[in-house]
Amino acid sequence: MELDDIYRRDLNLLIALRVLIEEETVSKAAQRLSLSQSAMSRVLGRLRVLLDDPLFTRQGQRLIPTQKALEFNQSLTQPLENIRDILSPQEFVPQECNQKFTIATTDYAMQTILPFALPRIYQEAPNIRLELIPLQHQHLKEQLTTQGADMAICRPTYSVDPLKKEHLGKVGVFCLLSPNHPLANAELTLEDYLTANHAMIAISDGVKALIDQALSGYPEPKWLLRAYHLEAALAMLETVPLIITVPADLAYLVAKRYNLLIKKTPFDLTPFDYSLIWHSRCDQSSAQQWLRGVLKQECGKLIAERIEVMGIE
Repeated sequence: MELDDIYRRDLNLLIALRVLIEEETVSKAAQRLSLSQSAMSRVLGRLRVLLDDPLFTRQGQRLIPTQKALEFNQSLTQPLENIRDILSPQEFVPQECNQKFTIATTDYAMQTILPFALPRIYQEAPNIRLELIPLQHQHLKEQLTTQGADMAICRPTYSVDPLKKEHLGKVGVFCLLSPNHPLANAELTLEDYLTANHAMIAISDGVKALIDQALSGYPEPKWLLRAYHLEAALAMLETVPLIITVPADLAYLVAKRYNLLIKKTPFDLTPFDYSLIWHSRCDQSSAQQWLRGVLKQECGKLIAERIEVMGIE
């Protein structure tokens, strides 16, 4: 039977069959289903037509189900339990969750934000699976709508309506220099910045566009290297004096790890917003709500701490 054929049937009649078998009388079944006795009798008549069987015989006031009615009732057990589960509010228990979640994220967020949330995520829900996929800025809506991503962590570069969005925090921009750089012990001026050699890292998630906007009207800085990984620029620092301009908390992490210097940009650059974004199809899922809540708390807390440490306003 096709779905459209099933749709045209009154499936409430199958619930009535279960109730009639359990109550054994028309009157008690009618009372339980808030029907009159005559209405319940009509329901029984329609059931007999639907299932093409007498379904019951009488023994005094009791209804004795036929063998076929018992078989129908047995077949209904699992589907009715499934329907009951679907319609009953379910309390989400992270420890029991074994779902897979797909998060689209920038390289920057994957290296500097998400790792700090993962320990809590897996502590609360040790059986979940996370798939982190590259975020495609120009196809973000498609990734969240039709391509299977549950949520995204990024700096939106355009309106994401009608997607849902929650602010995680502001991210500033700093410069990284080797201790051996000629400007290491000097205050970084705008003239220094414009005449120095630079590396552009794709991980910086749109930082170049912000720099270009801030330096509109000035000569373009000397970009010697554009790469997808920070390691390429780091490998050059000892032989080529470079300035690497990256998001502030990435600068914070890299400077500690590689003994580099952090300097503020010698021009005004407004910190940019990082956000958690998802499609409305995921809005009411208790599992998704839990994961978004953990990400917001942990990532937002991390960004706020770094803003305080690095003095970003």
